[in-house]
Amino acid sequence: MRAILTVIGKDKVGIIAKVSQTLADLDLNIIDVTQTILNEYFTMMMVLESKGNADFKVIREKLDQTAEQLGVDIRIQNAEIFDAMHKL
Repeated sequence: MRAILTVIGKDKVGIIAKVSQTLADLDLNIIDVTQTILNEYFTMMMVLESKGNADFKVIREKLDQTAEQLGVDIRIQNAEIFDAMHKL
């Protein structure tokens, strides 16, 4: 399973570290990542992969907890759905 993750919020120290640790705890591998700072706002997009049957409900719950701790918005979506939504 592949997934797309986005993170948006006010920039602060530790966002990448905390999000990456949460993903590692969930046994999700980061395939690709891009991030930038736009006028003090942190933005990041990741492509993730899971070798097993990842439970999206559990993943979302853990990422929601991380988002709350960091004060950012974290969204995750199955890559197939993401691709279908962005196809012309």
